[in-house]
Amino acid sequence: MGDEQTTTTASAAKADKAAMYQAFARVGQALGNPLRLQLLDLLAQAERSVDVLAATAGATVGNTSAQLRTLREAGLVIARRDGNRIFYQLSGPDVLALLTTLTRVADAHAAGAERAARRYLGDTAELEAIDRDELLARLRDGTTVILDVRPEAEYAAGHIPQARSIPLDELAARLNDLPSDADIIAYCRGPYCVYAPDAARLLTTHGRHVRVLPGGWADWTLAGLPTETAA
Repeated sequence: MGDEQTTTTASAAKADKAAMYQAFARVGQALGNPLRLQLLDLLAQAERSVDVLAATAGATVGNTSAQLRTLREAGLVIARRDGNRIFYQLSGPDVLALLTTLTRVADAHAAGAERAARRYLGDTAELEAIDRDELLARLRDGTTVILDVRPEAEYAAGHIPQARSIPLDELAARLNDLPSDADIIAYCRGPYCVYAPDAARLLTTHGRHVRVLPGGWADWTLAGLPTETAA
């Protein structure tokens, strides 16, 4: 009887262990799709409806809905209904931390990931950067123009205090909105967002002094630093 009970207990423990890793694997499987990763990146900026996500990601509504369903089943996003529309958001800040860790690990270790990121972002080594501690000090003394170049809806959902919103696609036409002698800090979605590097290059060609915040909004929020939303 004792041996049978021990065997049963060991079998149950083995089954429980397998079930645990299977649950973990479902999250990994949900992350194993480029569109799903892009959707998580977009939802890290602001809550969005399915049709807006599809348009922003350049995907069909049907495909976007299917990928969101997989993310929801894995517990990575949550949804709410407003009339005939369904809005999605990340299920928690730890999902953003997971996404950020995944992309940085891939950049550091996965074959071809670093080259692909560099081709997309361009030569960021040529851009002057600022760290979060210095930016916090600049917030206190008010000597810097902080420029949020993400789409306006993302800025409205949350941004660094005192930041001005000029989306990248409007920047060239709105250069006069920025003081010509200002020290400008540009930021965007996260470490693999091209908006801030492109904004810095554009501003530099127009004789402005600009620095970029590496990690952008993602790293700022994950560090628990001050944020605000638009009125």
